[in-house]
Amino acid sequence: MLKATLRSFLAHKGRLALSALAVVLSVAFVSGSLIFSDTVTRTFDRLFASTAADVTIRPKADLSGARPSGLVQTVPAALRDRAAKVAGVAAARADVSVENVVVVDAHDRSVGPTTGAPTIASSWYVTPHSPVRLTSGHAPHGAGEVLLDADTAGDRHVRIGDPLTVQAQPGTFEVRVVGIATFTTTNPGSALVYLDPAVAGRELLGSAAEATGISVDAAKGVTDAELKRRVAAAIGAGPYEFRTADEQAKSAAANLGGFLDVIKYVMLGFAGIALLVGVFLIVNTFSMLIAQRTRELGLLRALGADRRQVRRSVLTEALLLGLVGATLGLAAGIGLAFGLIRLMSAFGMNLKTTEMVVGWGTPVAAYVVGLGVTFVAAYLPARRAAAVSPMAALADAEVAGVGRPLKVRAIAGSVVGAVGAAALAGCAVATRTAQAAALLGAGVVLTLIATVVAGPLLARPVVRVLGGAFPALFGPVGRMSQRNALRNPRRTGATAGALMVGLALVGGMSVASASLSASFDRQIDKTLGADFIVQNTGFTSFTRDVAKTAGATPGVGLVVRQRLSPAAVRLPDGTRLTTNVTAYGPGLDDVVHIGYVRGGSAAALAAGHLAMDADFASDHGVRIGSVVPVEFPGGRRAGLTVGALTDQQSAGGFRAQGGILLGLGTLDRYVPKGQDSALYVNTAPGTKADSLRPRLKRALKPFPQVQVRNQSDYKTLVRDQIAVLLYLVYALLGLAIVIAVLGVVNTLALSVVERTREIGLLRAIGLGRRQLRRMIRLESVVIAVFGAVLGLALGLVWGVCMHRVLELRGLTALAIPWGTIVAVVVGSAVVGVVAALLPALRASRMNVLAAIAHE
Repeated sequence: MLKATLRSFLAHKGRLALSALAVVLSVAFVSGSLIFSDTVTRTFDRLFASTAADVTIRPKADLSGARPSGLVQTVPAALRDRAAKVAGVAAARADVSVENVVVVDAHDRSVGPTTGAPTIASSWYVTPHSPVRLTSGHAPHGAGEVLLDADTAGDRHVRIGDPLTVQAQPGTFEVRVVGIATFTTTNPGSALVYLDPAVAGRELLGSAAEATGISVDAAKGVTDAELKRRVAAAIGAGPYEFRTADEQAKSAAANLGGFLDVIKYVMLGFAGIALLVGVFLIVNTFSMLIAQRTRELGLLRALGADRRQVRRSVLTEALLLGLVGATLGLAAGIGLAFGLIRLMSAFGMNLKTTEMVVGWGTPVAAYVVGLGVTFVAAYLPARRAAAVSPMAALADAEVAGVGRPLKVRAIAGSVVGAVGAAALAGCAVATRTAQAAALLGAGVVLTLIATVVAGPLLARPVVRVLGGAFPALFGPVGRMSQRNALRNPRRTGATAGALMVGLALVGGMSVASASLSASFDRQIDKTLGADFIVQNTGFTSFTRDVAKTAGATPGVGLVVRQRLSPAAVRLPDGTRLTTNVTAYGPGLDDVVHIGYVRGGSAAALAAGHLAMDADFASDHGVRIGSVVPVEFPGGRRAGLTVGALTDQQSAGGFRAQGGILLGLGTLDRYVPKGQDSALYVNTAPGTKADSLRPRLKRALKPFPQVQVRNQSDYKTLVRDQIAVLLYLVYALLGLAIVIAVLGVVNTLALSVVERTREIGLLRAIGLGRRQLRRMIRLESVVIAVFGAVLGLALGLVWGVCMHRVLELRGLTALAIPWGTIVAVVVGSAVVGVVAALLPALRASRMNVLAAIAHE
């Protein structure tokens, strides 16, 4: 049996190659993501371990750490002197390191990464833990001198002696580059600017008495853990936390983990799609191979092979396929990881391909995935093979399911479909976002399973409709192509199912994204009254100098500043909500239209007052006049009076949970050092917006991090943000289509072999080569369009239910992208034509007499 199995596998290796490709793709994405993440993790572990001080004193994490505020947590710089006196301390330094800076060259161009990595301004110290070393020029001395890292200097064409402008939270100051520092470790992609320690605190934090942390080096013979204990005892717990070098490295690695997880989950998403669609391909391939080997399997049974041996033989072939696919996939995954590492280097993160990490878990995962998916996919065909009787050797029997009743599929598909439909219906009537989202997830999974199970049942009626015009358009050739697609509904359903999965996904996400864009457009029209919005390109905060410059621009009539700040609110029912509050300056009603249930902007922005979403307030027992305890960054606390209740729905879900608004004066009282998050600008009377815009852009040229946008620009920006997710879905669709095309090619190729005698007879009675190719192409087109229709119908239902979840967040517009749907259907027909090219060409080249004599 083993010899027969190996011979059978080698005899069909060409037919199995396309199935193996699906395994290769899925294993490549799994192994590539693991290798890449392991390599980045190992690289940064070494970076963090080599640059961390023996013991670090940091402020305990509080609300200041949230990015929207632009705030920096600090400790007293005087802690350095106290730490230096502790026994076992060799040296202690007051560190200043901030990321809320922008560095601009003499031509008003940003000197910093364009990939989202930060520009870090720090105090300059030469220590064994420094990530850089001075390679040209000299160290900064006094105000006005800085060092710049060599990678940034090279990328931005900055040289020693060039002037730069640093925009920091305390204000803007001019500097000159006096030296270049080169990385001694991996460059994480950030831009590094170093200042003299004597002035760093004053320039970057606003006070020389502040620091962002204290670094302590241990004397010889003192362990990090012992030094940490001694320093903590001398300093006291207070608002500080103490970390050894190992703990600091682990903390930094944990923060990096979020970035790595995004890449890993995206790649595993591709792997999951490849696996799911690959299962259809493998099931179909083995089912057809077994159908064509019915007589062979019958002979094996007649010669004494029992059911278990036949089943084991087919599963062995599947495992051999999985073994080959997993091996090739692992090699492809290494290549994929190599490409990702080179790509990250192009974005400024200088990883080394020579330090690529292939851990033991990667090949294990590769072979578990490769062997597992082929074993699972081949199990049902193997059971059918074991059911072949010895008498099948005497007849042209087929066990692939032709003519077998579909009652079991009908019952199973109906039950699962009914439960899935009930879940989607529940989503449509749900009143809470979490409940609707849970029901949506369950409904999507169940309806997908039901459609896959019931696919063969749907094949006959749908294909009859889709191919109904073929006889009239193409005559007998069209009629035969339609009947060929109907001949085996199981095969047609499985072949179309691979395409259906991808198109259902893209259909649902297209509806959701189109609805999201339409809802934001509607809300922008409804709520935004300003002529222009000034925002950071990365939606982060920016220095207050931007507001001063904008306000001084000729033709500007009103500038309303907006600030975001984290805050913790204690509600009457005992709930403690940590959220972001939004603060506005005077003139809010002239630039933003907020719907109020009670009160108005005057009461909301009054000193010591705030506004809250009416529904949220009702849920937590808050009323007009209620005094709400609020904790701001830095531990500052206040009791603010609820002066107004807003309609969060009218803001389209723009605001954070609770929808809390307050006046800029109130926020400045408790959080004086925060930065602005946006400016709303109106023209002065007699000034046209078209004439003000170029003046405003010129005035803000020294601040390249901000953009001047009108309503149209803002809508485009929102659409572009949504499109990023949609592009990922389209990429997944592309992968699904590639594998689906392989499935159609495989099905048609095996079908041509199966119908060799039939094709020979058709050719003998006058069917031309061109007519034969057309017949196979039409069969392929109707199968592909059948999959597209099923997938898009399912995707539209999902998309409408996704819209219901968005509607609960205030995004009420439903938009169906009919253009995309029509394009997908037409594209599916093209896919069908492309997939049929090789099988049709092979069929048309058959020798007629040899085909008639084929068994």
